Amino acid sequence: MLRKKATYLSALGLSLSLALTGCMAGGDDDKETAGGAPKSGKKLEEKVVIYSPHGKDILQQFEQKFEAENKNVDVEWLDLGSQEVLDRIRSEKSNPQADVWWGAPSVMFNQAKGEDLLAEFKPSYADALDEEHHDSDWTWTGTSKTPEVIMYNTKELKKEDAPKDWDELLDPKWKDEIIIRYPLASGTMRTIFSAMIYRDYKDSQDPAKGYEWLKQLDANTKEYAANPEIMYNKVAKGEGKLSVWAMPDVVMLKETKNYPFDFIVPESGTPVLTEGIAIVKNAKHPEAAKAFYEFVNSQESNKTLAEEHYRIPTRNDIKDLPAWIAETKIEAMDIDWKVFEEKSNEWMEHWDNNIKNKKKETKE
Repeated sequence: MLRKKATYLSALGLSLSLALTGCMAGGDDDKETAGGAPKSGKKLEEKVVIYSPHGKDILQQFEQKFEAENKNVDVEWLDLGSQEVLDRIRSEKSNPQADVWWGAPSVMFNQAKGEDLLAEFKPSYADALDEEHHDSDWTWTGTSKTPEVIMYNTKELKKEDAPKDWDELLDPKWKDEIIIRYPLASGTMRTIFSAMIYRDYKDSQDPAKGYEWLKQLDANTKEYAANPEIMYNKVAKGEGKLSVWAMPDVVMLKETKNYPFDFIVPESGTPVLTEGIAIVKNAKHPEAAKAFYEFVNSQESNKTLAEEHYRIPTRNDIKDLPAWIAETKIEAMDIDWKVFEEKSNEWMEHWDNNIKNKKKETKE
């Protein structure tokens, strides 16, 4: 029979009916297959709905790959910032529309766990994850590690002239040369901003110095871009020379899309996020959700994500990874992620209400 053409969902269209009819998955054993989906013998529903910040390139590819191996399952996805995903899942708690949440910092998954938004699911690859890369109750597992870096336009700046550490971004010479993804919608940016506050907060228990740092950064920031693509394009065009962002994305844009980008790992250390995946509690398509969860975290998929999409796996059994992963030295900041979970919303609200664009108000 003809398979329904896969679509990615608009925010309005997502709330339309999510039919629950099934087809048989193959096999009896629970071992990981080459594609990653477990052969549990249980029925897979005809649809699985994914919320993810991973972008259309990854989402379209894994939609097609999963559907090729599960021909009666239609993958639908919504591409949102990770904070937007969390907010949407919260708002849909009484009537979940998503089945899988794929991609966000672990602190956000912990927040969701605390609000009873996630289902427990221990995947077949659990033994390949170190303790820091999964929730103790298996409401989420890590998929990749993401160091944060200073990104610069190589046509506008030589490497030796670009900032080498976070505090160098505050130099007045970078005024109106920095373009930043709007932090409140972005798990990456919320983590970077929270890390800048945490550097002093961990000893003083006072965010004041961190707020002052963000105020100085705001003075040098030309624009807060509404989404990553806008930020990429503006930096690529030279409308700003610098940004701060996730290292794997910078490498991907440079290598696959010929953006004039490179990165510097801050010398004093950088937050290294664990990106995760989870099944939404009371998901309408739970068996298809489990199959997709396993599929995108199989050894084969991890190799694809590392080689084609520049993701650093959390699984410790992935061999022959690209040289850029093996050879890049990362000095990870020592961070109490529980503090981030507890304080990030408060810190970001203060930034949004008291710091953002204050230089423009002063000029006016």
